Amino acid sequence: MESALLARESCGLAVQGGNAGDGWRDETVMKRVTDIARGPLAAAAQRIDEGHYPLDVMASLGAAGALGVHLDQHGGRFGLSLAAMQEASRACGATGFLMWAHDVCGLYIEQSGNPHLRDALLDDHAHGRTFGGTALSNPMKAFSGIEPMMFRATPAAGGYLVNGTLPWVSHIKHGQYCGAIATVQRDDGSVSHEVMFLLKCDERVELRHCPVFSGMEGTSTWGVRLRDYFVGEADLIADPARPFIARIKPAFILLQVGMALGVAQGSIDSSVEVEPLLGHVNRFLHDRPDELSAELAEASAQAQRLAQNAYDGSTDYLLDVLDLRARGAELALRAAQASLLHQGARGYLMSAAPQRRIRESHFVAIVTPALKHLRWEMARLSAEELPA
Repeated sequence: MESALLARESCGLAVQGGNAGDGWRDETVMKRVTDIARGPLAAAAQRIDEGHYPLDVMASLGAAGALGVHLDQHGGRFGLSLAAMQEASRACGATGFLMWAHDVCGLYIEQSGNPHLRDALLDDHAHGRTFGGTALSNPMKAFSGIEPMMFRATPAAGGYLVNGTLPWVSHIKHGQYCGAIATVQRDDGSVSHEVMFLLKCDERVELRHCPVFSGMEGTSTWGVRLRDYFVGEADLIADPARPFIARIKPAFILLQVGMALGVAQGSIDSSVEVEPLLGHVNRFLHDRPDELSAELAEASAQAQRLAQNAYDGSTDYLLDVLDLRARGAELALRAAQASLLHQGARGYLMSAAPQRRIRESHFVAIVTPALKHLRWEMARLSAEELPA
């Protein structure tokens, strides 16, 4: 069963009829996203992989409703958001990742409860008229005890002064913005708490070019350095940050599943593509398209079930989300490798879709939370559930 069909059917079960008030009905959004994904996005996928930042495509996806339907003001339709991201990632994993970064930035703004942020940014952000990403890779690892927090804040009159450097932040450039977190230091250098804020990439922010990555070059990823960057009340997302992160963490991770499953589906497509010519010999390979499609259908259905309660705060729910995210990454890795083996020499060309998806699947497995981070979190949570 094709993922787009499954996504439409699943979304229809989860949200009957969608939110007609904003014109973004489920079936209309998916039709528009499918047209974009299989048309201009598929045509630009290789160029995006090589460094083109597809804000034109992102603007089209925003106008289609794909970047805002998960927000409460548009019905909180996480299932539809996942389905849209899966369809776009099927054509281009880098664009699927940009959708995720944009989606979670919108989630930060809305869930902040800060009227200054919501009134100034949320509507344009949801419609793809302005763009912003997320700088939470380091904080998420820091909260898990994997690495130290890179941004440091000191109290100042009316807010905080933030200093520090992040090595890479995606879906930003000058004139855009992202969600970020800093530790708040007392006068003696000890940490009192953390603060989350909207980092505006204006003249106060130094953006540094990153080394060339093996793929995903079109995600506009930069190193960010701040020197006494002032954060006032109007730009605060959460103070303190930890309770806010605990509340949105399942949604943050669940949304990434759309990217993982889309890359897997695109890889399955490449394996199916050569069946008429090579099926007689490919039948001796492992991870055949029908086997992978069955796993994909099961994972997609579970994603839609979990999407109905994206703010469930229970440990069991978070464990289910972490497990699905890990399985999605593993499925993307297996499907991408299978597509290369099924296509043979034609899939080994640098311009071949399997080559791009091999690198996209590796990114799905290492982007925060990486597979090792996911397993770390599951082991920690499971241990906490055990009796003393």
